[in-house]
Amino acid sequence: MLALFGMLIVIGFMALIMTRKASPFTSLVLVPLIVGLVAGAMHLGHFAISDIPKFAIAGMISDADLKIKGVAGTALMLLFAILYFGLMLSAGLFQPLVNLIVRVVKGDPLKVLVGTAILALGVSVDGDGSTTTLVVCAAMLPIYRKLNMKMMDLAVLIILANSIMNLLPWGGPTARIITALKVDEGELLRAIIPGMILASLWVIGVAVIRGLSERKRLGITNLDTTGMAQIIDTPHDDDAKFARPHLVWVNFALTVLVMLELIFGGMWIFPKMNSALIFAIALAIAFVINYPKQADQREIIEKYGSSAVQVIFMVLAAGVFMGVLSGTGMSNAMGEALATWIPESFGSHWPLIVALVSVPGTFLLSNDAFYLGVLPVLNQVGAKYGFSSMDIAIASTAGQAFHLLSPLVGFIYLLLQLTGIEMGKWQVQSAKWAIGIFVLFLVAMFTMGGVRL
Repeated sequence: MLALFGMLIVIGFMALIMTRKASPFTSLVLVPLIVGLVAGAMHLGHFAISDIPKFAIAGMISDADLKIKGVAGTALMLLFAILYFGLMLSAGLFQPLVNLIVRVVKGDPLKVLVGTAILALGVSVDGDGSTTTLVVCAAMLPIYRKLNMKMMDLAVLIILANSIMNLLPWGGPTARIITALKVDEGELLRAIIPGMILASLWVIGVAVIRGLSERKRLGITNLDTTGMAQIIDTPHDDDAKFARPHLVWVNFALTVLVMLELIFGGMWIFPKMNSALIFAIALAIAFVINYPKQADQREIIEKYGSSAVQVIFMVLAAGVFMGVLSGTGMSNAMGEALATWIPESFGSHWPLIVALVSVPGTFLLSNDAFYLGVLPVLNQVGAKYGFSSMDIAIASTAGQAFHLLSPLVGFIYLLLQLTGIEMGKWQVQSAKWAIGIFVLFLVAMFTMGGVRL
């Protein structure tokens, strides 16, 4: 019965989101609380109605007595990370990369496409697909139009690059995985970095393949990019007062140090620090360097704070969801029930099964529905076959190769609008190349990620 009530929570949550009868935040909070209270009233487990609020709170802020790890640390990390990268975007950290690529590509379609891939990979570090789309399209659309190049290539390369870099811990899917499975973000990042590097090289390879085709079709044009570069050098009106071009190398060095600490913290010369503290320190330093006036700092916080709050709302709501599932024992019960339906031959390859399931799971469902609703159940099954939560966490990232092709992803409509591409054709073309990303994720996972096949 506990397993049935747990499935009722998961199914109810996903149904409300997919039918848009309720927001993800509302569904994450109310569904487990209502079902948990009913289960408590029916005395289905070793808990009472009065325990449900305790489980919910523990899911957010941790409770050693209840053996529930909360999500407060993840929420803090996301808060400081989003503000940090927002500050860097306003300060102009990515502007030299944009300008360099525009000047180098000139009229060679091959260079234009490779430049597009590199720029998209670089800007996607901030974890926001909308930002990547706006920055890359603003830089490259005039060149594509001038050379009469295919907008399809631009749209495909942007989405392929973002699907890889979105796996950084402050991106959407990884934050949800950390929240759902309570794994260490640094360890997870170290495990998936090899796959991300291989996949990034694949995207550049795709750019080369498409670039050679476009060069053959169009030839090389003697394009003067001086005027275009000057336009791109000029910040948008709302960002002009925040631009700090003279500090770009200082900001770059600070960002590199942050990335090194995140990836190698606890190894070599880097001390082991909590990710939230890393970004808090980096944000404080960045404020002192770029915006010493409190009025400017306040404007930066107001500008990017709304995005941070929306993400934190979801993480804390997920804590309520996971707290009730874990505290009542429903999560364990679902895992045990599902394990009885899995043949032994499948169970021994459970991470591969999770990776395969994550493709339709993250495409047909939102990241919230799959990672917060389905993944914990898959993790419980994996535990029965001797796989750790980290194994399942790593495996579940593979589906991100296709996730951004889903019509449930909001910013793709901005991408399609700017490039003028029809969704169906774009999905087919992107999926064709995304297969390579998925395969490389699997190869890296089982050879360098520490997951046993």
